[in-house]
Amino acid sequence: MVDRSSAASVAPSSAPSPHDARTDAKGLQDSLHEHLFTNDESDHASTTQSGQESGRRWPYLRRGAKVAIGLAIVAVFGWLPLRAIWENSSVEAVLNSRLVTLRTPIGGRVAAAQRVTDQAKLEAGTVVLRVFNSRGDRTRLDDLRRQKSRLENERPSLAAKLASAQAAQKDLARQAALFRDGRVLQLEARIAEIQTSIEAAAARRDEASAAVERASSLAKSGNVSTVELARLTRELSVSQQTELGARKRLDAAKVELAAARNGSFLGDSYNDRPSSVQREEEMRQRAGDLEADLARTDTEIAWLANEIIVEEVRFADLTEANITTPVAGRVWEMMTSPGEDVQAGQPLLKVLDCSGAVITANVTENVYNRLQLGDHATFEPNDGGEPISGTVVNLTGAAGAPANLAINPDALSKEPYRVTVASRDAAARACTVGRTGRVVFARHETAP
Repeated sequence: MVDRSSAASVAPSSAPSPHDARTDAKGLQDSLHEHLFTNDESDHASTTQSGQESGRRWPYLRRGAKVAIGLAIVAVFGWLPLRAIWENSSVEAVLNSRLVTLRTPIGGRVAAAQRVTDQAKLEAGTVVLRVFNSRGDRTRLDDLRRQKSRLENERPSLAAKLASAQAAQKDLARQAALFRDGRVLQLEARIAEIQTSIEAAAARRDEASAAVERASSLAKSGNVSTVELARLTRELSVSQQTELGARKRLDAAKVELAAARNGSFLGDSYNDRPSSVQREEEMRQRAGDLEADLARTDTEIAWLANEIIVEEVRFADLTEANITTPVAGRVWEMMTSPGEDVQAGQPLLKVLDCSGAVITANVTENVYNRLQLGDHATFEPNDGGEPISGTVVNLTGAAGAPANLAINPDALSKEPYRVTVASRDAAARACTVGRTGRVVFARHETAP
């Protein structure tokens, strides 16, 4: 053994022959073997001949075991990439959820509605923060209130004037009715008087007619002069004309009576409407105007009351705002703190939408080209938890990833092809965002 070592350590002075090269390689191999298993051979130096033979076989057994272990390691590490290729899975994946950013609609100072900590669970409609603005503009609200107060103060005066005008109109209407009734009675009396005159004129006419007839018979015998006959004839004509005039006056009186009963008054000393009726009409018109003014005032008061309600709501919205969560989820990031002054539109809080948990994954190009929307997928967490089933709902590819997710898919940078899987399991709705793992996609059956 010493000779092999010394032979191996001798520097060659000339070109070695092939036989010497084989000898030197054999010596180097023996030296390496001797260096590796020196301790084993020393331990078995004192054993029996059978122990020496088994000791000489032991290095070969160890060598075989090492070779077997190496082959197993190569097989395992070679199987993993082959499994990833054959299994149609993602390179990396993370349990994700969409973010809802709550912003303040007004500027003001932030106050906490309740004690909220990071990752606190929130129900939909929960008031998380309040914003107060003590410098809100209430000029319009004050103007509306002043106008309403002024109209409410004017209304009693208008109501009193209307009541007075209506009372005066009623009194004038009563007077006009009395006048009309008196005029009708007057005309009826006149008609009765004219009828009496007609009857008297008819009697005188009859008497004059009889006298003329007698005078005519006597004039024939010469007992009555022609002068007397002419006088009697003239009296008959006068009585006839008197009766005719009385009948004309009766017709005129009947016309006046009919007009008076209809509210119009005829005659030389009357117009169609007397002064009492005209005053009643004027007062009725004034009462109508006052009634219209009162109705307009009531309408304006009602409109102002409604506008005041609307303005109060608007003013309340400008001076105080409740920040509520539109979805059930968890607090992801508090971007402000109580007592801080904020501006309108400033983000205050980010909430995880736990009802819409998704899994974002990066896949190779080969896997991406085989995927379709609606494919079944299973998320296998790296922490050994229960797998989560889902469905492929988005194939982004190499385009930009959505920016409203809690964990930006750009953080998964091993492959540029991105896939989004919507979860159907309650385990995903637990909102454990950030769990990593891989997604295994269902294979499509290839048509023959």
